[in-house]
Amino acid sequence: MTKKKVAVIGATGIAGQQFLASLINHPMFEVTTLAASLRSAGKIYKDAITSDNGSLQWFCQGDPPSPFLKLKVENVLDINPKELDLIFTAVESDAAKEIEPRLAQSTPVISTASAFRGDQDVPIFIPGVNMEHEQLIPVQKLKRQWKGFISPVPNCTTTGLAMALKPIQTAFGIKKVIMTSMQACSGAGRSPGVIALDIMDNIIPYIPKEEEKVHFETKKILGKFSDNVIQPADFLISTTCTRVPVLDAHTEVVYASLRTKGSIDQVKAVLRSFGSEFVQMGFPSCPSKLIEVLEDPFRPQPRRDRDNGEGMTTTIGRVREDEALENGIKFVLTSHNTKMGAARGAILIAEYLAYKGYI
Repeated sequence: MTKKKVAVIGATGIAGQQFLASLINHPMFEVTTLAASLRSAGKIYKDAITSDNGSLQWFCQGDPPSPFLKLKVENVLDINPKELDLIFTAVESDAAKEIEPRLAQSTPVISTASAFRGDQDVPIFIPGVNMEHEQLIPVQKLKRQWKGFISPVPNCTTTGLAMALKPIQTAFGIKKVIMTSMQACSGAGRSPGVIALDIMDNIIPYIPKEEEKVHFETKKILGKFSDNVIQPADFLISTTCTRVPVLDAHTEVVYASLRTKGSIDQVKAVLRSFGSEFVQMGFPSCPSKLIEVLEDPFRPQPRRDRDNGEGMTTTIGRVREDEALENGIKFVLTSHNTKMGAARGAILIAEYLAYKGYI
């Protein structure tokens, strides 16, 4: 099979580096183009991620893949998207608003940015959760007269929450959800000095715009495609999002009121069986389980469980009844924010969309 030519925009950041770490020797995609900020444009990638003191600023596990170190980092304005089959973007939202529509006129764009998640004709995919929303892609292309399209992955906090809620929604229905997150520092990007002093021995009780994103995105992802739009899910949702001194993986405490009562054994069973059809499709980045349920009451823990399924499995524990809610259940989940919640999740979406002929 001829590999599809791929660009990674924002290649020097944490999410961009996760793309590169996951795309080396990929059986479907070949990275031919790297782009980043003007500060890095024109440099060889190795030089672009080398600090002034000579240390390599590589934030993924293992060493940076050597083939990418030799590639020249382009200015995104100099990229010809018509020479590419697919573009991954890992840039801030303001930059995405300018960059992504120009690229999508000719080429599919799969993004980690929030810029277009709110647009009515833009799907937000989570692997195995809402792939039927692919029906929105031709709607978007026709409306905007594009040959390509934009498809962002959700906020990394939304990813674990919606993944866990989908099988519960399907089996029992959901009336309301209450969630408190304890989010890893890597979700905030890398900042020097002062931010480290803020987070050590501390919990930051507010993340700007995070709760609003989780509310909107969860309802959209768990909504139904009808009449060329997505009708949002109709349950109530309340969230509190916090930052904690953990390097990677978001942990969330979730309470849900079910429309139809289910026993704890039934809830665990639907969680454990979820996603089997998607997994059986055999995509290169797909884990053997989308969800794993643990019985140990001291799990999940981000340090011990974030790399389950190579960072692509949502791990759930402490599944219990909750008497304060009607037909109430509660549980704790851990989801890797820069793998399934960002780059690797985006790659898995791309694998599916390529299989379906959209790329």
